[in-house]
Amino acid sequence: MESERGDRFPNRGKHRVAKQRGGGGFARSSTVLGVGVIAAVSAGGMASANTGKPPVSISLPDLPSVGHLLDDSSGSTPKGSATALSSVGVTTTETAKGASGAGELLRNRIMAQAESQQVQVDGRSQAAAEAAVAKQTVDAAAKAEKDAAKKAADAKKAAEDAAKKKAEAAKLAALAKQYTLPVASYTITGTFGQAGSMWSSGYHTGLDFAAPTGTLIKAVHSGTVTEAGWAGSYGYRTILTLDDGTELWFCHQSSINVSVGQKVSTGEVIGRVGATGNVTGPHLHLEVHINGAATASDPAPWLRSKGLNP
Repeated sequence: MESERGDRFPNRGKHRVAKQRGGGGFARSSTVLGVGVIAAVSAGGMASANTGKPPVSISLPDLPSVGHLLDDSSGSTPKGSATALSSVGVTTTETAKGASGAGELLRNRIMAQAESQQVQVDGRSQAAAEAAVAKQTVDAAAKAEKDAAKKAADAKKAAEDAAKKKAEAAKLAALAKQYTLPVASYTITGTFGQAGSMWSSGYHTGLDFAAPTGTLIKAVHSGTVTEAGWAGSYGYRTILTLDDGTELWFCHQSSINVSVGQKVSTGEVIGRVGATGNVTGPHLHLEVHINGAATASDPAPWLRSKGLNP
């Protein structure tokens, strides 16, 4: 039996001794070192996977004897390993999970950027809307202020006009006490400017107050008698000159009650209605000569300016 064992394994004893005595000691130490390194790296990978910390990349020099010593029988394992030891202990699920986390991070960044852009757009839209509202407010305020100013100006003008009219009315009322119509009861039968051949000038130069013969004629205003007597087509005429130089002509009288140079007051009787001169019936022909002008002016507006309405 010993002979058969010796024949089947002729170098068995020698091989073991040779390994113990020769360089085989270094090979065994290398094997132990390689296995220890792999175990340590694997343990570190598992610890990293379990603790959630990212794997640490560790670069080590190729150990050509490690793979050979781990598998003496196959001989198919290439000498040395180019695989990074940082991936040791990391499963496919964990790798996919890491890729998913990166995608989620990218998605979150894109969403954040989109949200930021939307916020900017919303901010610009809100700013534009606020600017439009502010402009409308300013325009409305300006329009309201303009309308208020116009209303105030209109109210002021209306008040001024009312005050002016009131003052004018008061003035006319005061003047009315100083002026009076020449005849108390009358009918207007001729107005200024009427055309006709019966007037030597071709048109009527005064205002006719028709009244019965003998009706009293009164001084329109205080003044001085500058003429009193016959005046041709005017018949008996009295000229009363006022303080401002205006001349009032009272024509066609039946009689004269004043004399030249006499001063008279408002409402004083100066004569009577008649039909003397160029007439068709008894009436008082009144003419007004502003500032003693030779050409007569319309008596109606002049009388109205004194608060009288013929």
